[in-house]
Amino acid sequence: MTYPLVSELADAGIPVSVSCRVLKLARQPYYRWRGDPIRDADVLRAYRINALHDAHHDDPTFGYRYLA
Repeated sequence: MTYPLVSELADAGIPVSVSCRVLKLARQPYYRWRGDPIRDADVLRAYRINALHDAHHDDPTFGYRYLA
């Protein structure tokens, strides 16, 4: 996702409009993304996905049935 990059560039003093134009992004979805807080359900889902990836990385013989 390139929106965090736009935020970092904005913190460095580069206008959002310039960053979005160079990266070929629309500004309105960026501002919507910035204004929308991350929900707890999204964080929990990300932790679960990372745990599944880590378990599979530790032992590749674990299939999807075992991990589910």
